[in-house]
Amino acid sequence: MKPVTIRPLQASDCMQQLTALLHAAYASLVEQGWNFTAADQSVETTRSRIAEGHTLVALQGERLVGTVSIRGPKRADETYIADAPPALYTEPGTAILSQLAVHPELRGQGLAERLMDAAEDWAQAQGFAQVALDTAIPAQALRCRYLRRGYVECGGVQWRGKTYPSVLMSKPLTPLEAA
Repeated sequence: MKPVTIRPLQASDCMQQLTALLHAAYASLVEQGWNFTAADQSVETTRSRIAEGHTLVALQGERLVGTVSIRGPKRADETYIADAPPALYTEPGTAILSQLAVHPELRGQGLAERLMDAAEDWAQAQGFAQVALDTAIPAQALRCRYLRRGYVECGGVQWRGKTYPSVLMSKPLTPLEAA
């Protein structure tokens, strides 16, 4: 099996392939009745969601097999997909992690952990004090993954049009000079 490399998204990367990866990775969540945005978002929505931050991609040879996005806090007047952002997402010093995806054929090999490590490392290098994310409350496996990584549940939100309530989670980052 070819090794997997992780690098920042490049302008030459194909947005259609990135969107197709998100659809494939989130399909099993849709089967459980959870309509995550990444499960069926358009290419334009993918572009919009990555425009404000730093996106990493995982490649196996030339094949796109994973991704994660991370960005700084939202402005209070900025929308998060179609909703006002929760207060956690507007706090100074907060990086927001989203669109974590691994192709179903590569699950169980630690790639999601590698992507999260890279995203958290980027946030730490940018001087962010914490990383925040949200996921479906009923998605117990995802919640457990984040709890194992040191995230704590710190609130909830009901995104417009979603079939599930979401939990907000955050993880403090150690400043580089203290690391």
